[in-house]
Amino acid sequence: MATASGLSGPLQLLSLRRVRIRSCSGSVIVKRGFVYDGRGDHQFLPLKQKGRLQAAVLPITPPLLDDEEKRKQMSEDYGFKQIGEQLPDNVTLKDVMDTLPKEVFEIDNVKAWASVLISVTSYAFGLLLISKAPWYLLPLAWAWAGTAVTGFFVIGHDCAHKSFSRNKLVEDIVGTLAFLPLIYPYEPWRFKHDRHHAKTNMLVEDTAWQPVWQKEIESSSFLRKAIIFGYGPIRPWMSIAHWLMWHFDLKKFRPNEIPRVKISLACVFAFMAIGWPLIILQSGIAGWFKFWFMPWMVYHFWMSTFTMVHHTAPHIPFKSSEEWNAAQAQLNGTVHCSYPRWIEILCHDINVHVPHHISPRIPSYNLRAAHDSIKQNWGKYINEASWNWRLMKTILTACHVYDKERYYVPFDELVPEESQPIRFLKKFMPDYA
Repeated sequence: MATASGLSGPLQLLSLRRVRIRSCSGSVIVKRGFVYDGRGDHQFLPLKQKGRLQAAVLPITPPLLDDEEKRKQMSEDYGFKQIGEQLPDNVTLKDVMDTLPKEVFEIDNVKAWASVLISVTSYAFGLLLISKAPWYLLPLAWAWAGTAVTGFFVIGHDCAHKSFSRNKLVEDIVGTLAFLPLIYPYEPWRFKHDRHHAKTNMLVEDTAWQPVWQKEIESSSFLRKAIIFGYGPIRPWMSIAHWLMWHFDLKKFRPNEIPRVKISLACVFAFMAIGWPLIILQSGIAGWFKFWFMPWMVYHFWMSTFTMVHHTAPHIPFKSSEEWNAAQAQLNGTVHCSYPRWIEILCHDINVHVPHHISPRIPSYNLRAAHDSIKQNWGKYINEASWNWRLMKTILTACHVYDKERYYVPFDELVPEESQPIRFLKKFMPDYA
Protein backbone atom coordinates (compact mmCIF):
# COMPACT_ATOMS: atom_id res chain seq x y z
CA MET A 1 0.00 0.00 0.00
CA ALA A 2 1.54 3.31 -1.04
CA THR A 3 1.19 6.20 1.35
CA ALA A 4 1.04 9.90 0.60
CA SER A 5 4.42 10.32 2.26
CA GLY A 6 5.81 7.67 -0.07
CA LEU A 7 5.30 9.87 -3.13
CA SER A 8 8.24 11.99 -4.16
CA GLY A 9 8.35 15.46 -2.66
CA PRO A 10 5.94 17.12 -0.23
CA LEU A 11 2.32 17.05 -1.34
CA GLN A 12 0.47 20.32 -1.39
CA LEU A 13 -3.30 20.64 -0.97
CA LEU A 14 -4.99 20.26 -4.33
CA SER A 15 -8.59 21.21 -4.90
CA LEU A 16 -9.73 18.75 -7.48
CA ARG A 17 -12.54 16.74 -8.91
CA ARG A 18 -10.26 14.35 -10.79
CA VAL A 19 -6.47 14.13 -10.64
CA ARG A 20 -4.28 11.59 -12.43
CA ILE A 21 -1.09 10.54 -10.67
CA ARG A 22 1.45 8.48 -12.56
CA SER A 23 3.02 5.58 -10.73
CA CYS A 24 5.13 2.62 -11.70
CA SER A 25 2.03 0.44 -11.66
CA GLY A 26 0.06 2.63 -14.05
CA SER A 27 -2.53 5.37 -13.64
CA VAL A 28 -4.01 6.03 -10.24
CA ILE A 29 -7.25 8.00 -10.35
CA VAL A 30 -8.23 10.10 -7.37
CA LYS A 31 -11.86 11.18 -7.60
CA ARG A 32 -13.52 14.00 -5.76
CA GLY A 33 -11.01 14.39 -3.02
CA PHE A 34 -7.84 16.19 -2.15
CA VAL A 35 -4.24 15.42 -1.53
CA TYR A 36 -2.74 16.86 1.62
CA ASP A 37 0.79 17.58 2.67
CA GLY A 38 2.22 15.86 5.71
CA ARG A 39 3.29 12.31 6.32
CA GLY A 40 0.96 9.51 7.22
CA ASP A 41 -2.18 11.60 6.95
CA HIS A 42 -3.59 9.72 4.00
CA GLN A 43 -3.07 6.49 2.17
CA PHE A 44 -4.09 5.26 -1.25
CA LEU A 45 -6.18 2.10 -1.33
CA PRO A 46 -6.02 0.74 -4.87
CA LEU A 47 -8.85 -1.33 -6.25
CA LYS A 48 -8.96 -2.73 -9.75
CA GLN A 49 -11.98 -1.75 -11.75
CA LYS A 50 -12.32 -1.87 -15.51
CA GLY A 51 -8.59 -2.26 -15.99
CA ARG A 52 -7.59 0.77 -13.93
CA LEU A 53 -6.42 1.28 -10.45
CA GLN A 54 -8.96 3.21 -8.39
CA ALA A 55 -7.54 5.15 -5.46
CA ALA A 56 -9.20 6.55 -2.39
CA VAL A 57 -7.70 9.16 -0.11
CA LEU A 58 -7.72 8.40 3.58
CA PRO A 59 -9.67 10.93 5.58
CA ILE A 60 -9.25 13.67 7.96
CA THR A 61 -7.14 13.43 11.07
CA PRO A 62 -7.05 16.09 13.79
CA PRO A 63 -3.87 17.79 12.46
CA LEU A 64 -5.62 18.34 9.14
CA LEU A 65 -8.66 19.83 10.84
CA ASP A 66 -6.37 22.48 12.32
CA ASP A 67 -5.64 23.87 8.84
CA GLU A 68 -8.26 26.45 7.89
CA GLU A 69 -7.71 26.20 4.14
CA LYS A 70 -8.06 22.45 4.18
CA ARG A 71 -11.24 22.65 6.25
CA LYS A 72 -12.68 25.12 3.74
CA GLN A 73 -11.88 22.75 0.89
CA MET A 74 -13.43 19.81 2.75
CA SER A 75 -16.50 21.91 3.46
CA GLU A 76 -16.88 22.62 -0.24
CA ASP A 77 -16.44 18.99 -1.19
CA TYR A 78 -18.80 17.59 1.44
CA GLY A 79 -21.54 20.22 1.12
CA PHE A 80 -20.89 21.96 4.45
CA LYS A 81 -20.79 25.64 5.28
CA GLN A 82 -18.18 25.04 7.98
CA ILE A 83 -16.18 22.12 9.28
CA GLY A 84 -15.09 22.84 12.81
CA GLU A 85 -11.63 22.62 14.28
CA GLN A 86 -10.82 19.67 16.51
CA LEU A 87 -11.92 20.40 20.08
CA PRO A 88 -8.96 20.14 22.48
CA ASP A 89 -8.88 16.99 24.59
CA ASN A 90 -8.90 18.94 27.85
CA VAL A 91 -12.27 20.59 27.15
CA THR A 92 -15.13 18.84 28.95
CA LEU A 93 -18.84 18.83 28.27
CA LYS A 94 -19.34 20.73 31.52
CA ASP A 95 -17.01 23.47 30.23
CA VAL A 96 -19.32 23.95 27.26
CA MET A 97 -22.52 23.75 29.33
CA ASP A 98 -21.21 26.33 31.79
CA THR A 99 -21.09 28.93 29.02
CA LEU A 100 -24.82 28.59 28.26
CA PRO A 101 -27.16 31.19 29.77
CA LYS A 102 -29.38 29.72 32.47
CA GLU A 103 -32.57 30.92 30.78
CA VAL A 104 -32.16 28.42 27.91
CA PHE A 105 -32.92 25.62 30.38
CA GLU A 106 -36.15 27.20 31.62
CA ILE A 107 -39.45 25.48 30.80
CA ASP A 108 -42.17 27.80 29.54
CA ASN A 109 -45.60 26.15 29.65
CA VAL A 110 -47.10 28.66 27.19
CA LYS A 111 -44.43 27.97 24.59
CA ALA A 112 -44.63 24.22 25.20
CA TRP A 113 -48.39 24.07 24.63
CA ALA A 114 -48.08 26.51 21.71
CA SER A 115 -45.90 23.89 20.01
CA VAL A 116 -48.69 21.34 20.54
CA LEU A 117 -51.18 23.76 18.98
CA ILE A 118 -48.89 24.33 15.98
CA SER A 119 -48.54 20.59 15.39
CA VAL A 120 -52.23 19.76 15.83
CA THR A 121 -53.46 22.55 13.56
CA SER A 122 -50.78 22.01 10.89
CA TYR A 123 -51.44 18.26 10.83
CA ALA A 124 -55.20 18.83 10.62
CA PHE A 125 -54.57 21.24 7.76
CA GLY A 126 -52.43 18.59 6.08
CA LEU A 127 -55.25 16.03 6.32
CA LEU A 128 -57.62 18.62 4.85
CA LEU A 129 -55.20 19.18 1.96
CA ILE A 130 -55.06 15.43 1.33
CA SER A 131 -58.86 15.22 1.25
CA LYS A 132 -59.19 18.10 -1.22
CA ALA A 133 -56.10 17.78 -3.40
CA PRO A 134 -56.33 16.30 -6.91
CA TRP A 135 -54.12 13.27 -7.42
CA TYR A 136 -51.27 15.24 -8.97
CA LEU A 137 -51.00 17.51 -5.89
CA LEU A 138 -51.17 14.70 -3.35
CA PRO A 139 -47.35 14.51 -2.99
CA LEU A 140 -47.34 18.13 -1.78
CA ALA A 141 -50.16 17.42 0.66
CA TRP A 142 -48.35 14.33 1.94
CA ALA A 143 -45.14 16.33 2.34
CA TRP A 144 -46.95 18.90 4.48
CA ALA A 145 -48.88 16.38 6.59
CA GLY A 146 -45.84 14.14 7.10
CA THR A 147 -43.68 17.07 8.14
CA ALA A 148 -46.41 18.31 10.48
CA VAL A 149 -46.75 14.91 12.16
CA THR A 150 -42.96 14.92 12.62
CA GLY A 151 -43.65 17.83 14.94
CA PHE A 152 -45.62 15.40 17.11
CA PHE A 153 -42.47 13.33 17.41
CA VAL A 154 -40.44 16.39 18.49
CA ILE A 155 -43.01 17.16 21.19
CA GLY A 156 -42.72 13.59 22.48
CA HIS A 157 -38.96 13.97 22.19
CA ASP A 158 -39.07 16.98 24.55
CA CYS A 159 -41.26 15.00 26.94
CA ALA A 160 -38.76 12.14 26.96
CA HIS A 161 -35.96 14.55 27.87
CA LYS A 162 -38.05 16.12 30.66
CA SER A 163 -37.99 19.49 28.93
CA PHE A 164 -41.70 19.85 28.13
CA SER A 165 -43.34 20.29 31.55
CA ARG A 166 -42.41 20.43 35.21
CA ASN A 167 -45.09 17.79 35.78
CA LYS A 168 -43.55 14.45 34.85
CA LEU A 169 -46.89 12.65 34.64
CA VAL A 170 -48.06 15.24 32.11
CA GLU A 171 -44.88 14.61 30.12
CA ASP A 172 -45.45 10.85 30.06
CA ILE A 173 -49.06 11.26 28.93
CA VAL A 174 -48.32 13.90 26.29
CA GLY A 175 -45.30 11.96 25.03
CA THR A 176 -47.29 8.75 24.70
CA LEU A 177 -50.17 10.49 22.90
CA ALA A 178 -47.83 12.44 20.60
CA PHE A 179 -46.19 9.21 19.45
CA LEU A 180 -49.44 7.31 18.82
CA PRO A 181 -50.19 8.63 15.28
CA LEU A 182 -46.70 7.42 14.39
CA ILE A 183 -47.34 4.01 16.06
CA TYR A 184 -44.11 4.65 17.92
CA PRO A 185 -43.89 3.21 21.46
CA TYR A 186 -42.86 6.09 23.68
CA GLU A 187 -41.09 4.39 26.59
CA PRO A 188 -39.00 1.95 24.52
CA TRP A 189 -37.85 4.83 22.34
CA ARG A 190 -37.08 6.97 25.41
CA PHE A 191 -34.89 4.31 26.98
CA LYS A 192 -32.92 3.76 23.79
CA HIS A 193 -32.70 7.44 22.92
CA ASP A 194 -31.18 8.28 26.31
CA ARG A 195 -28.41 5.86 25.42
CA HIS A 196 -27.86 7.67 22.11
CA HIS A 197 -27.23 10.89 24.02
CA ALA A 198 -24.96 9.23 26.55
CA LYS A 199 -22.93 7.41 23.86
CA THR A 200 -23.17 9.64 20.77
CA ASN A 201 -20.95 8.31 17.95
CA MET A 202 -19.55 5.59 20.17
CA LEU A 203 -18.99 2.32 18.39
CA VAL A 204 -21.51 -0.42 19.28
CA GLU A 205 -23.03 1.63 22.11
CA ASP A 206 -24.79 4.41 20.15
CA THR A 207 -28.35 3.29 19.38
CA ALA A 208 -28.80 5.64 16.42
CA TRP A 209 -26.79 5.29 13.19
CA GLN A 210 -23.72 3.07 13.21
CA PRO A 211 -21.20 2.48 10.45
CA VAL A 212 -21.32 -0.92 8.77
CA TRP A 213 -18.74 -3.40 10.02
CA GLN A 214 -16.40 -5.19 7.63
CA LYS A 215 -17.54 -8.57 8.97
CA GLU A 216 -21.15 -7.71 8.04
CA ILE A 217 -20.11 -7.05 4.45
CA GLU A 218 -18.25 -10.34 4.34
CA SER A 219 -20.94 -12.43 6.05
CA SER A 220 -23.16 -13.33 3.08
CA SER A 221 -24.03 -12.13 -0.38
CA PHE A 222 -27.69 -11.55 0.54
CA LEU A 223 -26.88 -9.49 3.63
CA ARG A 224 -24.24 -7.53 1.74
CA LYS A 225 -26.70 -6.54 -0.98
CA ALA A 226 -29.34 -5.62 1.61
CA ILE A 227 -26.86 -3.44 3.52
CA ILE A 228 -25.71 -1.69 0.35
CA PHE A 229 -29.30 -0.79 -0.49
CA GLY A 230 -30.04 0.12 3.12
CA TYR A 231 -27.09 2.48 3.46
CA GLY A 232 -27.49 3.75 -0.09
CA PRO A 233 -30.75 4.40 -1.97
CA ILE A 234 -33.22 3.56 0.83
CA ARG A 235 -31.24 5.08 3.70
CA PRO A 236 -33.71 7.98 4.03
CA TRP A 237 -36.27 5.40 5.18
CA MET A 238 -34.06 3.09 7.22
CA SER A 239 -35.54 4.44 10.45
CA ILE A 240 -38.41 2.03 9.72
CA ALA A 241 -36.03 -0.89 10.22
CA HIS A 242 -34.63 0.79 13.33
CA TRP A 243 -38.17 1.27 14.68
CA LEU A 244 -38.99 -2.41 14.20
CA MET A 245 -35.70 -3.79 15.51
CA TRP A 246 -35.24 -1.68 18.62
CA HIS A 247 -38.63 -0.96 20.12
CA PHE A 248 -40.77 -4.09 20.14
CA ASP A 249 -38.39 -6.71 21.50
CA LEU A 250 -38.69 -7.02 25.28
CA LYS A 251 -35.31 -8.76 25.42
CA LYS A 252 -33.63 -5.47 24.58
CA PHE A 253 -34.73 -3.85 27.86
CA ARG A 254 -33.72 -4.13 31.49
CA PRO A 255 -36.16 -5.88 33.87
CA ASN A 256 -37.03 -2.59 35.60
CA GLU A 257 -37.89 -1.00 32.24
CA ILE A 258 -40.21 -3.72 30.98
CA PRO A 259 -43.42 -2.66 32.83
CA ARG A 260 -43.30 0.81 31.24
CA VAL A 261 -42.34 -0.69 27.88
CA LYS A 262 -45.39 -2.95 27.99
CA ILE A 263 -47.70 0.02 28.68
CA SER A 264 -46.33 1.85 25.63
CA LEU A 265 -46.66 -1.23 23.44
CA ALA A 266 -50.25 -1.72 24.61
CA CYS A 267 -51.05 1.89 23.65
CA VAL A 268 -49.53 1.46 20.20
CA PHE A 269 -51.36 -1.79 19.52
CA ALA A 270 -54.62 -0.25 20.76
CA PHE A 271 -54.18 2.65 18.34
CA MET A 272 -53.59 0.22 15.49
CA ALA A 273 -56.56 -1.95 16.52
CA ILE A 274 -58.96 1.00 16.82
CA GLY A 275 -57.57 3.80 14.68
CA TRP A 276 -56.72 1.89 11.54
CA PRO A 277 -60.14 0.16 11.23
CA LEU A 278 -61.87 3.51 11.74
CA ILE A 279 -59.82 5.06 8.93
CA ILE A 280 -60.59 2.11 6.65
CA LEU A 281 -64.26 2.18 7.63
CA GLN A 282 -64.55 5.84 6.67
CA SER A 283 -62.38 5.93 3.55
CA GLY A 284 -61.40 2.38 2.61
CA ILE A 285 -57.95 0.88 2.16
CA ALA A 286 -57.10 3.66 -0.30
CA GLY A 287 -57.99 6.19 2.39
CA TRP A 288 -55.71 4.46 4.90
CA PHE A 289 -52.93 4.69 2.33
CA LYS A 290 -53.65 8.36 1.58
CA PHE A 291 -54.32 9.68 5.07
CA TRP A 292 -52.03 7.59 7.24
CA PHE A 293 -49.41 5.56 5.37
CA MET A 294 -48.00 8.22 3.04
CA PRO A 295 -47.65 10.94 5.74
CA TRP A 296 -46.04 8.24 7.91
CA MET A 297 -43.50 7.57 5.16
CA VAL A 298 -42.71 11.29 4.96
CA TYR A 299 -42.24 11.29 8.74
CA HIS A 300 -39.74 8.44 8.45
CA PHE A 301 -37.92 10.32 5.71
CA TRP A 302 -37.36 13.17 8.15
CA MET A 303 -36.63 10.80 11.04
CA SER A 304 -33.90 9.08 9.01
CA THR A 305 -32.58 12.21 7.36
CA PHE A 306 -32.37 14.34 10.49
CA THR A 307 -30.54 11.58 12.36
CA MET A 308 -27.97 10.78 9.70
CA VAL A 309 -27.27 14.43 8.82
CA HIS A 310 -26.78 15.32 12.48
CA HIS A 311 -24.08 12.71 13.10
CA THR A 312 -22.71 11.42 9.78
CA ALA A 313 -19.94 12.94 7.65
CA PRO A 314 -16.59 11.73 6.31
CA HIS A 315 -14.72 13.78 8.92
CA ILE A 316 -16.84 12.77 11.94
CA PRO A 317 -15.45 9.62 13.54
CA PHE A 318 -17.10 6.86 15.50
CA LYS A 319 -14.78 5.88 18.34
CA SER A 320 -14.39 2.99 20.73
CA SER A 321 -15.35 3.52 24.35
CA GLU A 322 -11.66 3.77 25.29
CA GLU A 323 -11.01 6.63 22.86
CA TRP A 324 -14.37 8.37 23.09
CA ASN A 325 -14.55 11.94 24.39
CA ALA A 326 -17.98 13.29 25.37
CA ALA A 327 -17.32 16.94 24.52
CA GLN A 328 -15.80 16.09 21.14
CA ALA A 329 -18.67 13.74 20.29
CA GLN A 330 -21.42 16.18 21.24
CA LEU A 331 -19.87 19.44 19.98
CA ASN A 332 -17.55 18.28 17.16
CA GLY A 333 -19.56 15.17 16.26
CA THR A 334 -22.96 16.86 15.87
CA VAL A 335 -23.97 18.91 12.82
CA HIS A 336 -26.12 22.01 12.77
CA CYS A 337 -28.09 21.83 9.53
CA SER A 338 -30.44 24.57 8.36
CA TYR A 339 -33.62 23.56 6.49
CA PRO A 340 -36.30 25.61 4.72
CA ARG A 341 -38.07 27.70 7.36
CA TRP A 342 -41.44 25.96 7.04
CA ILE A 343 -39.79 22.64 7.90
CA GLU A 344 -38.03 24.16 10.90
CA ILE A 345 -41.30 25.64 12.20
CA LEU A 346 -43.31 22.43 11.78
CA CYS A 347 -40.50 20.36 13.33
CA HIS A 348 -39.91 22.76 16.24
CA ASP A 349 -36.24 23.50 15.44
CA ILE A 350 -35.01 19.95 16.05
CA ASN A 351 -32.46 20.69 13.30
CA VAL A 352 -30.75 23.12 15.73
CA HIS A 353 -29.07 20.06 17.10
CA VAL A 354 -25.72 20.99 18.62
CA PRO A 355 -27.18 22.57 21.80
CA HIS A 356 -29.54 19.61 22.15
CA HIS A 357 -26.50 17.34 22.38
CA ILE A 358 -24.71 19.66 24.76
CA SER A 359 -27.74 19.33 27.04
CA PRO A 360 -30.95 17.41 26.18
CA ARG A 361 -32.71 19.36 28.93
CA ILE A 362 -32.92 22.46 26.72
CA PRO A 363 -36.53 22.80 25.45
CA SER A 364 -36.91 22.91 21.67
CA TYR A 365 -38.13 26.54 21.74
CA ASN A 366 -34.84 27.58 23.41
CA LEU A 367 -32.51 25.77 21.02
CA ARG A 368 -31.85 28.81 18.83
CA ALA A 369 -30.86 31.00 21.79
CA ALA A 370 -28.60 28.23 23.03
CA HIS A 371 -27.07 27.82 19.57
CA ASP A 372 -26.32 31.54 19.38
CA SER A 373 -24.48 31.27 22.70
CA ILE A 374 -22.50 28.23 21.54
CA LYS A 375 -21.53 29.99 18.30
CA GLN A 376 -20.32 32.98 20.28
CA ASN A 377 -18.17 30.89 22.64
CA TRP A 378 -17.30 27.78 20.65
CA GLY A 379 -18.10 28.74 17.05
CA LYS A 380 -14.84 27.60 15.49
CA TYR A 381 -15.50 24.01 16.60
CA ILE A 382 -19.00 23.71 15.12
CA ASN A 383 -19.97 21.79 11.98
CA GLU A 384 -22.60 23.70 9.99
CA ALA A 385 -24.49 22.99 6.80
CA SER A 386 -27.60 23.92 4.91
CA TRP A 387 -29.51 20.90 3.67
CA ASN A 388 -28.40 20.36 0.08
CA TRP A 389 -27.89 17.68 -2.56
CA ARG A 390 -24.12 17.47 -2.16
CA LEU A 391 -24.43 16.89 1.57
CA MET A 392 -26.89 14.04 1.03
CA LYS A 393 -24.84 12.62 -1.83
CA THR A 394 -21.73 12.56 0.36
CA ILE A 395 -23.51 10.66 3.13
CA LEU A 396 -25.28 8.19 0.85
CA THR A 397 -22.27 7.38 -1.33
CA ALA A 398 -19.27 7.68 1.01
CA CYS A 399 -20.20 7.07 4.66
CA HIS A 400 -20.47 3.30 4.79
CA VAL A 401 -18.01 0.82 6.32
CA TYR A 402 -16.12 1.59 9.53
CA ASP A 403 -12.36 2.01 9.43
CA LYS A 404 -10.41 3.33 12.40
CA GLU A 405 -8.04 5.46 10.34
CA ARG A 406 -10.28 6.43 7.44
CA TYR A 407 -13.47 6.67 9.52
CA TYR A 408 -15.52 5.42 6.53
CA VAL A 409 -14.80 3.32 3.45
CA PRO A 410 -17.37 3.47 0.61
CA PHE A 411 -18.99 0.24 -0.54
CA ASP A 412 -17.82 0.71 -4.10
CA GLU A 413 -14.19 0.49 -2.96
CA LEU A 414 -14.65 -2.70 -0.97
CA VAL A 415 -17.15 -4.55 -3.16
CA PRO A 416 -17.24 -2.71 -6.50
CA GLU A 417 -18.90 -5.61 -8.31
CA GLU A 418 -21.99 -5.38 -6.05
CA SER A 419 -22.16 -1.61 -5.58
CA GLN A 420 -24.32 -0.68 -8.56
CA PRO A 421 -26.78 1.20 -6.27
CA ILE A 422 -23.94 3.41 -5.03
CA ARG A 423 -22.61 4.07 -8.53
CA PHE A 424 -26.16 4.89 -9.60
CA LEU A 425 -26.43 7.51 -6.83
CA LYS A 426 -23.04 8.98 -7.72
CA LYS A 427 -24.06 9.28 -11.35
CA PHE A 428 -27.61 10.58 -11.03
CA MET A 429 -27.85 12.46 -7.72
CA PRO A 430 -27.36 16.21 -8.23
CA ASP A 431 -24.17 17.69 -6.83
CA TYR A 432 -25.51 21.11 -5.94
CA ALA A 433 -24.49 22.69 -2.66
